[in-house]
Amino acid sequence: MMNVLIVHESMFGNTRQIASAIADGMRDATTQGGDVQVVHVDDAPTTIGDDVDLLLVGGPTHGFSMTRPQTRQDATSKGATAAREGVREWIAEVTPRHGLPVVTFDTRVHVKMLPGSAASAAAKALRHRGFDRAERGETFWVKDVQGPVVEGELERAREWGVALAARVSHGVS
Repeated sequence: MMNVLIVHESMFGNTRQIASAIADGMRDATTQGGDVQVVHVDDAPTTIGDDVDLLLVGGPTHGFSMTRPQTRQDATSKGATAAREGVREWIAEVTPRHGLPVVTFDTRVHVKMLPGSAASAAAKALRHRGFDRAERGETFWVKDVQGPVVEGELERAREWGVALAARVSHGVS
């Protein structure tokens, strides 16, 4: 049985779409049962239950990293619905769980050679917070700040979810 919690921050809906596609892939790959929950960062628990076998954390890349209050305010001025607090603030509040596999992901504008990654920054912050098995996962591309998700990325996210489920079910997380 595999239980997965996917915590995401999404302002224009792109990261939410990616998180949902990852969850769909994990559900498709899981023959042992279990539960895959997709939770917006505003509703995410600050204590991860012992029944969670894998934690995924995803958010948009803003200003070359995780969102900050100022970047969320800027996105809101462009029509976004910002979280009360972002993944950065959630990581600062969540209680670390030693030994829990954590994989991060992000969405970024598809621009050649654009530096920075919310996934990389989140993995580093999670390790610093005490999640000793946090690792950077995938980046998924969007066409512009507001989106949409680049063609083929939802399928790639679904496939990544399948691969992650296989890793966890084989104890390789």
